[in-house]
Amino acid sequence: MEDAQAQSDQASGGDPDVYDISYKSLREWIENSLDWYKPELRSVLFPIFVHSYLDLVSKNIPEKAKEFMDTYRRDHVELHTPDLNTLETVTEVQHIHENELAQMYRSNKYNLRMSGVPFELFLNYLQDNKFMLLLRIVNQYLNIQVVHGKLLKSAGGLEMDDVIGITGHQTQQIEEFNKQHVQLGLSQLDQSFKDEVEQAIKEQEGSRNEEGENATNDYIPLLDTFKKTIQETTADGPNFGDIPLPPYRGTDIIAEIESLKNLNHRIPLNESSLPSICCYTFHNTHDSLNCVTTTQDATLIAGGFSESFIKIWSLKGEKLKSLRNTINPAHYKKLVGHSGPVYGLSFSRDNKYLVSCSGDKTARLWSTQTFSNLVVYKGHNSPVWDVDFGPYGFYFATASHDRTARIWSCDHINPLRIFTGHLSDVDTVKFHPNSKYIVTGSSDRTSRLWDVQTGSCVRVFTGHTGSIKTVAVSPNGRLMASAGEDKSIMLWDIASGKRIKKLTGHTGFIYSLSFSADSGVLVSGGADSTVCVWDVNTDSTSAMASYMDTDTNDAKRARLDEDKKLILSTSRERLAVFPTKQTPIYDIQFTDRNLCLVAGAFTPQKATEH
Repeated sequence: MEDAQAQSDQASGGDPDVYDISYKSLREWIENSLDWYKPELRSVLFPIFVHSYLDLVSKNIPEKAKEFMDTYRRDHVELHTPDLNTLETVTEVQHIHENELAQMYRSNKYNLRMSGVPFELFLNYLQDNKFMLLLRIVNQYLNIQVVHGKLLKSAGGLEMDDVIGITGHQTQQIEEFNKQHVQLGLSQLDQSFKDEVEQAIKEQEGSRNEEGENATNDYIPLLDTFKKTIQETTADGPNFGDIPLPPYRGTDIIAEIESLKNLNHRIPLNESSLPSICCYTFHNTHDSLNCVTTTQDATLIAGGFSESFIKIWSLKGEKLKSLRNTINPAHYKKLVGHSGPVYGLSFSRDNKYLVSCSGDKTARLWSTQTFSNLVVYKGHNSPVWDVDFGPYGFYFATASHDRTARIWSCDHINPLRIFTGHLSDVDTVKFHPNSKYIVTGSSDRTSRLWDVQTGSCVRVFTGHTGSIKTVAVSPNGRLMASAGEDKSIMLWDIASGKRIKKLTGHTGFIYSLSFSADSGVLVSGGADSTVCVWDVNTDSTSAMASYMDTDTNDAKRARLDEDKKLILSTSRERLAVFPTKQTPIYDIQFTDRNLCLVAGAFTPQKATEH
């Protein structure tokens, strides 16, 4: 090792500035590379940074080492803060021999996984520019496994998910980061609001008793349901007032009672009771439909188009009337205002408003009563890919090509919070049910949980091998699902930040996910024109382990073929598959009563192939 370092030093003339120049050049080259390759290329920066710093310390140049650390540490602070804090204390040659972390990096190779093209580009760049220091570090301290086509497999035939970093250490760092305290319970209600809802329920129950409507055996008193709901919301949930909200109104009390009625009529879903699915198909869109969304009560559906407009239809078969013009009702309403393709839509909980986002870098708020534009929200520096209304309808979140997510309130034209940390486009965003957090998915192949109050990242979820196009949070606030271009779904426990299971079975990109209202079932859809229903409670790892243990012969275990692996990975969790007629699924939503609504655009076969 010392001979290799000496030869490298001789080639560079012993100039310590070469470390800074080489690392800076590599960093700039990666940032200017194609977005498709950027996540894989970025993975080499941290180990090269660590060994460049340790090289400078070993040369007894503490001033240059500190300058190098101070200049570039911010690039890695999100995922490697514990290591950075420890390495900063290594300032002398003797420290390298005494510090366990430094010895671990010097004694073990850092594992990375790359596909063929970015690996070739990386090596050619180092060789063409004669970066001998970097080539020496790569050769001496990195173990880059090149993936051609399918992911690398272990001896048992399973995917190797933990090959990044020094074995066991990388997972340990993320686990440490994910130990930050989070409040995942549903938000508590204001006491005066609870009192008024309770009083309104008693009045309704009294009138029903007089009319004899409560005589049926299967009737569940609303007051009992309300008290049960209150007990559930007080467990580990944010206190009332943690998230500022406007004063409640009479319509909020009516909406709460209606929600309780839906809860009483909700159908629990499980393996023996699958959801009813209603699929809405758009025809003659000519590949111009970018996004779809429906209201929670299944009364309206909206589509965003490449031609910069939005269309809204009634799902009840009625013509739409505007408060401004009740004379000429129409089958659909066209909302014009954006100057770029519309990429995201979201209805407010009360169905009175629709928020949209566009390639014109703006978000817009629309009234579904007047079908007119109310507010334009400017702030993003690039196209906005996704938007999501918060559970209370007062806040909404946006995700953009500028690598940020932002929180807005309907009554402010400027963002209230800007969430920075993703290394590439933020492709999707969703609110947590208690409104205290948002979840983002990015082209950097990670998803993150952000605290709305502080603007800081409190969870990082890694493991995808492609861009994340959709995320979903379970209504009970405990689970998160993510999916995208790698055609797999990751199910996460938010509290621990650990992956519960990986769901495979789709053959194309996954565009949408949604949990059932009781959090027991997950439904997915995407480019393969299928809707898949998954049981989130089944333990897939135990199923795989029990199958593998039935045959102790290592040679036979290694010959587990692809068909068997597919069966093992889907039979226990995938409860059903519903194919469509060449209709990629753009959106999936559950109503409060557990009716599943899916929507997509009919597309000729050639357009759906990947």
